[in-house]
Amino acid sequence: MTTTTRASGTTVIHVIRGEAAEGGPYIDHGRGDTAFSAPALDLNRLVWPRTEPGPAFGVPSAEIVDLLVETGEALKTDRQGLLAEALEAMVRVSPLPAEVLERAYAVLWRSFQRPSLRAQIDHELGGPDVLDGWREVRLPEGRLASVRAFPPRLVHVIAGNAPGVAAMSVVRGALTKGVNLLKLPSNDLFTATAILRTMAKVAPGHPVVRSFSAVYWRGGDATVESVLFRPQFFDKLVAWGGEATIRGALQYVGPGFELVSFDPKTSISVIGREAFATEEALTEAADAAAADATFFNQQACVASRFQFVEGSDEDADRYAALLRERLGVAREFSSADGPRVPAELREEIDVLRSMEPDYRVWGGYDGRGLVIRSPEPVDFHPDGKIVNVIPVAALSDAVTHAGVATQTVGVYPDARKAELRDALACAGVQRVVSLGRAGGMPPGLSHDGFYPLQRLMRWVNDE
Repeated sequence: MTTTTRASGTTVIHVIRGEAAEGGPYIDHGRGDTAFSAPALDLNRLVWPRTEPGPAFGVPSAEIVDLLVETGEALKTDRQGLLAEALEAMVRVSPLPAEVLERAYAVLWRSFQRPSLRAQIDHELGGPDVLDGWREVRLPEGRLASVRAFPPRLVHVIAGNAPGVAAMSVVRGALTKGVNLLKLPSNDLFTATAILRTMAKVAPGHPVVRSFSAVYWRGGDATVESVLFRPQFFDKLVAWGGEATIRGALQYVGPGFELVSFDPKTSISVIGREAFATEEALTEAADAAAADATFFNQQACVASRFQFVEGSDEDADRYAALLRERLGVAREFSSADGPRVPAELREEIDVLRSMEPDYRVWGGYDGRGLVIRSPEPVDFHPDGKIVNVIPVAALSDAVTHAGVATQTVGVYPDARKAELRDALACAGVQRVVSLGRAGGMPPGLSHDGFYPLQRLMRWVNDE
């Protein structure tokens, strides 16, 4: 991707039905160091008429998988330099440090591997036959019917907290065979378009390539969204993001236009008393918990923010001190240095420092990790490599602090998962994982409590 400087920012390139859209009138967005310019939108070009099928509606799923695999190989080698140029531009707008972005871009190709693509089709849809045609099913009383997962028309409002969200959205959109309009987030203006332009280099003019557009508009802009977010153009709005994004999307939901929401979530960890059996076990638990807490420098929903330790205050203090050390270690998707703690939060934490022994704090405000031990969860949102440790008499006590907004719960040791998972599921939790394995979601499993491909499709019966 070619980037050019306009004023103090960067020019964003759009993709319209598989073709890069450069030039033309630009609209400036942002301020100061984060300023950028994006091409003005032609809304008519962002919809596919319902009077004709989408470009990829009739493409065999095996051919789509082959194309995605080839795209992954092209992303891995990046011979065209599109990812490299996108990465250079991303550093200007992303809250993540350059070293984390570099490592995240280096593994984007993993989302396009054949086994993971097949797993999504097989586990979420029951196989490719229902994508490629009509699956016959036998009903009660011997009646026969047929069902098809029909290609949808999707508009995606994607999140920019991790580059993998863009890759995931492209893969899912392609596997549905539908048409896809991606709204670029202001903190990731380049990943989705770099992937789509790479796909276009692999197979110019391919129906799947022509099934994608990716553009930027300011979130909540009614002059755009009131026109596009309509059932005559799209079946579903696939929205990622915070509460404001989801509430903004809800105003457009109505008959024929459904919301598929990846809601804002937080994640927690629970550490059993087995961690205190030996120093080796304690180190193992603290290291695994730190990996979960620092995933994408705690920008991702899967990142642990609250950690419940089965034991006394003294046990929790031993654990918290070791956890603080491990938070400052650079990992594949985290840096040793995170964002500095903002002034207003520093003031609140300083008050907690003065409240020993009920509260204890380890670490400073330099972004290398900070741990707060408290009798109950703190009433602010730990962020930027801040973790709140809460001692509990039994791990079952931690369940009362989980809810529908809790996405992932990491458990140590593994043997304790079985006793907790039903209660956690009842509370509203969507994932229970081994401590240290919160980052990344295996393809083919549910995401936020549902199977995405199954939810994205339009299911049609022939009875």
